Amino acid sequence: MRWLMGCLINAVLFMALAGYFKDSFYLAGFSAALQASILLSILNLLVRPLLILLTLPVTLLTIGLFLFVINAITLEITDYLMGPSFEIHGFGMALLFSVLMSLVNLIIQKALFEPASRTKR
Repeated sequence: MRWLMGCLINAVLFMALAGYFKDSFYLAGFSAALQASILLSILNLLVRPLLILLTLPVTLLTIGLFLFVINAITLEITDYLMGPSFEIHGFGMALLFSVLMSLVNLIIQKALFEPASRTKR
């Protein structure tokens, strides 16, 4: 249930980013946003750990900030696999999206999921 909620949140976030960055980010519609969100979560499950392992020295050297670059790489892979229905123009924009998505997801997790875990105690 939490995975599905995360995919829906990312899809809505993709829609918001597409509306705000019209020149740099193209999205065909909500179904494309949902497909991209599911594909991104699969890539985060399969490819991201391998990328983290391969770039561990750089990640440690930058105190974890290189993880934003890894997130941008997974967004670029999502862009490539989705075809023309999901387009991010440039690696810099993917890096900006990875930072924005991380911040928004952190805020949403703190607001939605932590209060639920506190009531279970």
